[in-house]
Amino acid sequence: MNDRNEPSSDDHGPFARPLFDDPSARALRRVGVVDVGSNSVRMVVFDGAARSPAYFYNEKVMCGLGLGLAETGRLNPRGRDRALAALRRFALLAEGMNMAPLTVVATAAVREAADGRAFCEEVLRETGLRLWVIDGDEEARLSAQGVLLGWPDARGIVCDIGGSSMELAQVGGGKVGARATSPLGPFRLQQVQGGQKARRQHIHGILADMKKKFPDRHPRIYLVGGSWRVVARLDMERRGYPLTVLHEYRMLPQQILETLDWIAVSDLPILRVLTGTSQERMELVPLASEVLRGLVEVFEPREVDVSAYGIREGLLYEQMPERLRARDPLIEAARMAEATSARIPGFGKKLFGFLEPLFDGVPPERMRLIHAACLLHDTAWRAHPDYRAEVCFDNATRANLGGLDHPGRVFLGLALLHRYKNSRAGSRLEPLFRLLTDEQVRDAEVLGKAMRFGAMFAVADPQLAGTLKPKMKKRELELALTPLGTGLFGEVAQARFNSLAQALKLVPAVTPAVT
Repeated sequence: MNDRNEPSSDDHGPFARPLFDDPSARALRRVGVVDVGSNSVRMVVFDGAARSPAYFYNEKVMCGLGLGLAETGRLNPRGRDRALAALRRFALLAEGMNMAPLTVVATAAVREAADGRAFCEEVLRETGLRLWVIDGDEEARLSAQGVLLGWPDARGIVCDIGGSSMELAQVGGGKVGARATSPLGPFRLQQVQGGQKARRQHIHGILADMKKKFPDRHPRIYLVGGSWRVVARLDMERRGYPLTVLHEYRMLPQQILETLDWIAVSDLPILRVLTGTSQERMELVPLASEVLRGLVEVFEPREVDVSAYGIREGLLYEQMPERLRARDPLIEAARMAEATSARIPGFGKKLFGFLEPLFDGVPPERMRLIHAACLLHDTAWRAHPDYRAEVCFDNATRANLGGLDHPGRVFLGLALLHRYKNSRAGSRLEPLFRLLTDEQVRDAEVLGKAMRFGAMFAVADPQLAGTLKPKMKKRELELALTPLGTGLFGEVAQARFNSLAQALKLVPAVTPAVT
C-alpha cells in the first residue's frame, strides 16, 4: 500500500468488519461495495451475501480520475469532481437502502497521485466514506478472488486491466498464487512516445518481465475489466455469435488476433453503436487491444476467457467463510431462485431424486446441470403460458449465473424450454441451439420431458408416487407406481410419460400398484 494514502494505524483494514455475522443474516443482508478506479467509479449492492449473490443495484460513472496522471502526477481535476459527486450519491443511496456501511476501495490512480491522500480526506469529509487505497498486489489478489467467486475451478492467469494499470494473478485449486502489477493501463500508454511500434516494444518488454513471475505454462487467461469486455463483445459481433452474455465467453488466440486486426481498421463510432459502449470506454479500447495482443503473443495461452466478476466480487469473496466458498455457485443460485420464485420451494430436490435413475453414469458436470434444472423447473410459472417456455430459456441463458459456460447455459435453457413445451421447431431461439452438439440437444430434450412428467406428482414427493427405471436390455422405461402414484397417474401424466419414453427411444411400461 502506498504510504502517502495508507489509513492510520488505529484502523484495522477494509476487511475487519465481517459481513457474515450469522447464518440467518447471510441470506438477508444487502452488501455494498464501491470500486474507485482510474477510469470509472462503480457501486454494486449484492442482495444477500450468498455463494452466488444477486445484483440488487449496480451503477457506474466514467469519471476518468487517472486521465493525465502519468503527465501531471495528480488526479484529473474534472474526474476528481465527478468522482466526488458519484461517491456522495452512492453514500446517500446506501443510507436509503438501510444496509451496512459501504466498503470502498481505490486503486492505481488514487494510490499513485500526489493528491491521492487529500482526495481520500475530502471524500471522508464530504461523504463519510473511507477509501481503502490498495496496492497493485492486493488489487490483483482481489480481482483473482472475483474470478474464483463465479469460476471455482479456474486455473490459469487472471489479467485485470484498468485505466492506469494492469495486474496479473495466478489461480488454481481455488487459491490465488503469484501476482504482479504493471503500468499497462491505457492512460499510461497514452504517454508513450514513438507511436504504435514504440508502444509494442514497451508492452512486450513489460510483459516479458512479468512472465518471469509465472514460469509455468498457463493454458488459460481470464480477462477482467471493462475494456476487455468491449473487445470480447466486438469479437461476438465479428463472428455473429448468437449469445451476448460475456461471462465465460471463450476465445481462441488466433480468433482474438483476427478481431484485434478488425478493430484496428474499423471506425470506432460505428463499433461503439454496435455494442452500446460509452465514448469514454471506446476511446481506451485501441490501446487495451494492443496490450491484449501482447498478452497473447508473450504468454501463448491455449484459450482466453472473459470474467464478468472482478475486484468488487473479490471483496465479497474475501468475507466468505471456507464452507461457503466450497459451495457450487450454480446450484446455490438455482436454490435461491427456487426459494423465492417456485410454487413449491423444495420440490426441485425431490424431483431430482425421482429422475436420477434416468441419468445413471452421467458425468458430474452434466449431473450438476440436471440438478440445477430441477431446482429451476418451476420458477417461471407466473409467465403467460404462451411464453413460459421461452421465458425459461431466456432466464437460464441470460441470467447472472456463475460456474456455467455458454454451452451449459443453452443446455439448461433448452431443458427448461422442454419442461413446458414438447417441440422446439420454429423457435426464435434456434440460432443458440448450434452451441450444442446434436447429442446434447437430445439430452436436453430428454431432461425437459422428464421434468415435465415428474411435475405431475408435484402435490407430493415423486418418490412416494413411484420409481423410474430404464431397462435397456428390454428397451423399456418402467414406471412402478405406488397407490398414491396410481391415483395421480391420469391421462395427462400418461401422455407425458409416453413422450419421455419416446425421447429415450424406449417403450413405456407402467406397473400400477396392487390394491
